[in-house]
Amino acid sequence: MPPAAHPEPPAFEPRRFETSASHYLTGRPPYSQRCIARVAQISGLDSHSRVLDLGCGPGPLAHAFADYAGEVIGVDPEPEMLRIARENAPANTWWSQGSSNDIGSQLGQFRLVTMGRSFHWMDRVDTLRRLDGMIEPDGMIALFHDRHLEVPENRWHKAYKDLLDGYTPESARQTHRRPGWVPHASVLLGSAFSELEEVAAIDLRQTGVETLVERAFSMSSTSPARLAGRGDALAQDIRRTMAAFAPQGTVTEVVATVALMARRPVANA
Repeated sequence: MPPAAHPEPPAFEPRRFETSASHYLTGRPPYSQRCIARVAQISGLDSHSRVLDLGCGPGPLAHAFADYAGEVIGVDPEPEMLRIARENAPANTWWSQGSSNDIGSQLGQFRLVTMGRSFHWMDRVDTLRRLDGMIEPDGMIALFHDRHLEVPENRWHKAYKDLLDGYTPESARQTHRRPGWVPHASVLLGSAFSELEEVAAIDLRQTGVETLVERAFSMSSTSPARLAGRGDALAQDIRRTMAAFAPQGTVTEVVATVALMARRPVANA
């Protein structure tokens, strides 16, 4: 049975990522191409398929899935994200400014809907209801996120996270502290898309300290706008803290790209 209630989604701020946009592609861990290929295979994409990337940001997923589909539409409320997404975009991609509150039948039908680190910003129940009328009968949803494994190679990550937490304004902390938070899987289990599976790929990378500076600025909680003039101080603190872990200027990073896939249950024959 679905949970009795869901916490309210965070207040919609259409320009939340305005000052983060230029740091996103250089800072965030890239999604594993192996995981993307596996999702494309499971969802049955081909040259006739349409993909919707909801909350597309600067378009990393939309660009990647363009190799597997006939058409990809990226939707995001932030104009600067879309400006970056359009740069060097594949010819079969299209871009639309809007949020999950704007999607509907006017966009057509889709084989696959992807969301990369964006579903938590939405009214998840309402979004799934809308998608139920937009996804093909045997189509799928794929929620992408990444996580750092608890392995020795990632020993630097706690110090990095603790440092960013110390710079996070209280207003941003309140946005993420939502009592009664229901995990995505539980929300999906209470929706039309209740048949779930996870796909994951683990990658080991060498990541520069300057990339970690960019990563901090790509976060909504430590964006340049949120930091209100403390950006230089945070950058220097990151360099200072990471020096113990990165004597050559890079850290070893082990990141899992995880896709939670959801489809409608197949009726018993």
